[in-house]
Amino acid sequence: MSLITMEHLTKSYTERRLFDDTSFSIQEGEKVGLIGINGTGKSTLLKLAAGLEEPDEGSIVRRRNLYIRYLPQIPAFTAGDTVLEAIVRDNEKEPQFASLDELKASAKNILNQLGILDPDAQVDTLSGGQRKRVALASVLLSTADMLILDEPTNHLDSGMADWLEDYLKRFRGALLMITHDRYFLDSVTERIVELDQGKLYSYQANYEGYLKLKAERLDMAAASERKRQAILKTELAWMQRGARARSTKQKAHIQRYEALRDMEGPKTEQEVELQSVASRLGRTTVEIEGLCKAYDEKVLIRDFSYVFLKRDRVGIIGPNGSGKSTLMKMIAGWAEPDAGRIELGQTVKLGYFSQENEDMDESLTVIDYIRNVAEYVQTADGSVSASQMLERFLFPGSVQHTAIRRLSGGERRRLYLLRILMDAPNVLILDEPTNDLDIRTLTILEDYLDSFPGIVIAVSHDRYFLDRTVRRIFAFEGEGQVVQYEGGFTDYQAACIRKGAETGEPAGQRGGRGGGAAGKDGAAGKGGGAGSPEDGTEGAASPSSAASWKNRQPKLKFSYKEQREWDTIEDEIAALESRLEELESQIAAAATDYGRLRTLMAEKEETEQALEEKMDRWVYLNELAERIAAQK
Repeated sequence: MSLITMEHLTKSYTERRLFDDTSFSIQEGEKVGLIGINGTGKSTLLKLAAGLEEPDEGSIVRRRNLYIRYLPQIPAFTAGDTVLEAIVRDNEKEPQFASLDELKASAKNILNQLGILDPDAQVDTLSGGQRKRVALASVLLSTADMLILDEPTNHLDSGMADWLEDYLKRFRGALLMITHDRYFLDSVTERIVELDQGKLYSYQANYEGYLKLKAERLDMAAASERKRQAILKTELAWMQRGARARSTKQKAHIQRYEALRDMEGPKTEQEVELQSVASRLGRTTVEIEGLCKAYDEKVLIRDFSYVFLKRDRVGIIGPNGSGKSTLMKMIAGWAEPDAGRIELGQTVKLGYFSQENEDMDESLTVIDYIRNVAEYVQTADGSVSASQMLERFLFPGSVQHTAIRRLSGGERRRLYLLRILMDAPNVLILDEPTNDLDIRTLTILEDYLDSFPGIVIAVSHDRYFLDRTVRRIFAFEGEGQVVQYEGGFTDYQAACIRKGAETGEPAGQRGGRGGGAAGKDGAAGKGGGAGSPEDGTEGAASPSSAASWKNRQPKLKFSYKEQREWDTIEDEIAALESRLEELESQIAAAATDYGRLRTLMAEKEETEQALEEKMDRWVYLNELAERIAAQK
């Protein structure tokens, strides 16, 4: 049974059309992941589903008495509430709790799972990530028929995300959520809905299946467009011959040409194009020796030493509050260690992609924010202007003079990333880069890091991102210990399981679900110590002239049957078109003769099918003829 049905949905925000006559529905018990580029309307769709906004056009029908709980991207609370008071306020009417004490006990249990250990803390004093987890705990306590969750995995460490994954898999109601955690999507969802250029595309699969099905859809669209262009080319030549085009018997031919001419081809996806831009890195990079840091009685880092070598790819993991971001801030010079030293080489140029977008002035326009760093930047393609770089980052000219405060959270993160890369760093520090960056941007960022000639240090809880990008893991394991593991996250996970089997201790942060994400070479979490040379392969020797002669491709040509078919196919197509026109006239004349009308309609359908098959065959023969002509 359908819980929510949206039809002919249209919605605009300022000059942007977010939805263009599109439709969406969700059934009882379905678990749906919504994906798409930031700023294209994903959060707006969730608000429409939750009844918090209305479409400009179209209809939204919800099942009667449908109970929905919604987690916004940025939750709001009543000023002065404690954590527990805020949750009780939202859930005091929930029927499953026999008493207030039972509600409070259940709330404390979920808060503990999500790392909120002080239920009496004032919500106003919490960080943005802590507030999001309090709101998530409140939503999960409900008995809703449907949960609508906007980025529930942001600000969760690996253990919390693991717990939430299990919880949502057991949840019996329907689920509609936005998340950029690809392993999480793969494990929890059974349908992926993609918002792309105002349209919604549904794929009955998890994330892995979606990738295959989307590739098939794009291939089919591209094939249809090639066919349309090939036919249009020939139809245009036919129209330009003049005399035949004026024949009254060829009206159907002319109408098909006009329909093909006016048809809109498939829109190609824009992609974030990141060029590897970096300054030269000298012999001395980043050297850490005897580093110690504590806050009050809590020791975060104890006697940590490491020398980063060129092209190091290091992932930093650990529970929230364990000291990961503190380590990054000390490397960047934003915080001082209690003991030890951090030495940066003279050629080191840091790029720090922090969690908070600290230096973003929201009153600036998009282009001025980038021009404050550089008007031009040198890339592999030569000198590229700030405006051109913004175009590559999916900020078209119509958006470049927009104030930053009008951008979505994900668009601001993408803009912030561009600003950092425009400065051409050679040591890139990424603190939770997967928060608020959409999947397509993350994919291109991962490809960019493959060829980045400097050092990458990434703090992340995203297993997919770590498997895809890093070759060494440093794990914060409590009491100031920072332990080194080789490989990506899956390799770290396996090492923890082995260690746990040997010592009887818990095996790492997350359980054994989720394999490694394959990189371009098909291997997850490429190993090898920092500073080890990249694997190289020697070019194959040129084949001898004799071998080339033996392996040469045969010359293309029509077979006897294909040549005869090519000589007559245009006449056969014209005959079918003429017959269709005759049938349409006969159908109009036989409007009251139902027996004859059925016969004529059946023949028309058969003739249309035959014409479609002939046109497909013509496209093949025409392409073959062009290839034969090209080799002469």
